[in-house]
Amino acid sequence: MKRREFITLLGGATVSWPLAARVQQGERVRRIGFLRAAPPPERDLGAFLRGVTSRGWVQGRDFVLVTQWGDGNVARLPELAVALVNAGVDIMLAEGVVTTRAARTVTTDIPIVMVGGADPFVGGLVKSLARPGGNVTGFSSAQTDIEGKGLEIFKDMVPGLARVAVLVPRIARNLFASAQEAAEKALGIDLLYIDLPGPEATGTAMRQAISAGAQGALMRVGPFFSSSQRQAIVDLAAELRLPVMYERREYIEQGGLLTYVPDIADLYRRAAGYVVAILAGAHPGDLPMEQPTKFELVINLKTAKALGLEVPLTLLARADEVIE
Repeated sequence: MKRREFITLLGGATVSWPLAARVQQGERVRRIGFLRAAPPPERDLGAFLRGVTSRGWVQGRDFVLVTQWGDGNVARLPELAVALVNAGVDIMLAEGVVTTRAARTVTTDIPIVMVGGADPFVGGLVKSLARPGGNVTGFSSAQTDIEGKGLEIFKDMVPGLARVAVLVPRIARNLFASAQEAAEKALGIDLLYIDLPGPEATGTAMRQAISAGAQGALMRVGPFFSSSQRQAIVDLAAELRLPVMYERREYIEQGGLLTYVPDIADLYRRAAGYVVAILAGAHPGDLPMEQPTKFELVINLKTAKALGLEVPLTLLARADEVIE
């Protein structure tokens, strides 16, 4: 994010949080660590910062954001998490289960607020949704719960869709295992899992999907890829004429076909409330792991036409946004 845009974000905030939740005069500046495998979209970062500042916290006076954003390499997450611990952060913000697990591996003391994790029970991150019990809480994306619905939408979009490749890092594959059973039983779709260890392997993975007879693909790489890497993926899918359903709206804004996902920016906004509450004294283990309340169906009509797909009117009517 550019410095001028960053200052504008903070300057437009309103102060509405009770005095008890603010940093009192004379207290030290709190350090909020932000762990991610790639830099976050500005929409998500902006939502988080507005959420914090709207509660009366001023950057530089009350808090500083300490970031460790990688280059899309999942294997670097533990290293980045250690760097945050060494930087003396008071709390960590982490997107996704894989990222949160990396943070949890290096600390069980520093509170961790997860944003958008598909299944918080994987790896024992929480004991229950109502009372997580440890140092991790936050907001699940419920991705495993809505995966079947997303595949149903994809089938409506792509006539004759019977085999779909799921492009996912091996480390995250088990997060979507339940989707396979739902797809095969309810929709008659065969899912083929293809390992996608990093953005440089996307071409090989997509060509493997096409060779295996897949008529479409699901991109399941979470917060691992940067904006430039997303653009390269979208351009490659267009070149190969492979319909792809993505998991973030940014892909669609950059020319991808469609997505049906929770509103991640809204989860970041809500996560800001948890971060402020924990820094004010709340224990993360007592804050419930919450579910998304907003979902987005975004369709790029221009891309659909380029692929020779006629978008059903029923999907257009349901879409939260249609990009033309």
